[in-house]
Amino acid sequence: MKPTWERGEELLLEAKEISVFYGGVRAIENASFWVDSGEIVAMIGPNGAGKSTALKAIFGLVKLRGGDILFQGENITGLRPYEHVPKGISLVPDGRRLFPSMSVLENLEMGAFLRNDKDIQNDIERIFGLFPALKERTRQKAGVLSTGEQQMLAFGRALMQRPKLLLADEPSVGLSPDYVDTIFERLIEINKSGTSVLLVEQNARMALEIAHRGYVFKIGTIFMEGAGKELLEKDEVKKVFWGD
Repeated sequence: MKPTWERGEELLLEAKEISVFYGGVRAIENASFWVDSGEIVAMIGPNGAGKSTALKAIFGLVKLRGGDILFQGENITGLRPYEHVPKGISLVPDGRRLFPSMSVLENLEMGAFLRNDKDIQNDIERIFGLFPALKERTRQKAGVLSTGEQQMLAFGRALMQRPKLLLADEPSVGLSPDYVDTIFERLIEINKSGTSVLLVEQNARMALEIAHRGYVFKIGTIFMEGAGKELLEKDEVKKVFWGD
């Protein structure tokens, strides 16, 4: 029987032995991972372990010291962030990074800035169906929304780009338990609608519960990988995250 973490036939993203340094400080060294089409893949680990840096490297926010990143078989190493969007990669950044003086609707429209098709309004309605609270605040400025509503808007803006791969960096940070539940429920819906998800998350238990596979980072390297629910039962994971 093949291991549950073996690559499928529809490889979407592959990082090959990537390394990132901040000055002379190693953030990631020789890390390799992948995402198949249709998957939710979680990256977990202690603060400073390199998981968010890995996400930023994929999106071109930090430069690689070594290694390559491929998307749908194309080498995208060195591309700038705006060059990833038309290829089908979208990012929900840490801290949400909205346009605070613009309305909810305007933020969503900004998510479609590279599009010129006729389905933009339909997609806005689709986002409102996914996050009904946003529809009630269409004309409100993003800066006055609650933290949870801002996170919903950040997801909505990223989804307006119709990504094949959605990168989500620490989406539960600063949210109330109710909003955390909502975000994770929507991640499952987003994935079921056909979007693959690469999730960096501090809430390791919830991330692994919804993930098909997971990678555990430790001091800039990946020291464990496997099916999400299997990692939840690993003694090493329990010890690091829950002290069991």
